[in-house]
Amino acid sequence: MTRRAGGVSDAAPPARSIVALARDELPVDTVALARFMVGKYLVHDLPEGRVSGRLVEVEAYPVGDSTGHAFIGPRGWNASLFLARGHAYVRLTYGVSWMLNMSSEAAGVGAGVLFRAVEPLEGLASMAARRADAPLRELARGPGRLTQAFGVGAAFDGVDLCGGKGLWIGRDRDAAHAAASLAIGATTRIGLSREMHLPLRFYAIGSPYVSGPRKLLVPA
Repeated sequence: MTRRAGGVSDAAPPARSIVALARDELPVDTVALARFMVGKYLVHDLPEGRVSGRLVEVEAYPVGDSTGHAFIGPRGWNASLFLARGHAYVRLTYGVSWMLNMSSEAAGVGAGVLFRAVEPLEGLASMAARRADAPLRELARGPGRLTQAFGVGAAFDGVDLCGGKGLWIGRDRDAAHAAASLAIGATTRIGLSREMHLPLRFYAIGSPYVSGPRKLLVPA
């Protein structure tokens, strides 16, 4: 085990085996898909090794949501949101941070799920190197930190996350065990000026890696 500054070290592979999620496993509904993704895995197989983590917080931006990037209809820059569910949509926000989203409906229907926070599992030293040796809890807590830790930027826009290689999403091989072991809450989304009241942010109850004010984390 290799120790780095800030107390972060490389971890052994998770005890549970991660397998790639197939597209037909993903619900064809943005809100249902967002809830489904809590507890699933984000994996990036890099030349220097794998980084992975368990998704503990996501936000849904369903069809017709005026705050979603798909609301204005398909454009060149948001085309990935109109791909079949399970494709990456990567967008620079405020000129500072890349945000990793996933298309969430049938092909031609624009909507998405934002990946907000991950519990880091593998490649912790690699994540820490990208995050200026941030402590473990802060490596991927928040959407901008997540993409930085996982080495995700503009080049990943449109990538098929169901491909099982490169950047991909996965689940526990024992799906029944995974579903039984995780309690999921729902609350309002963060940083919006419209439609703020909708409970479209889903998170793992009790996880220290969830972002945002603690007062918003009221179990559904």
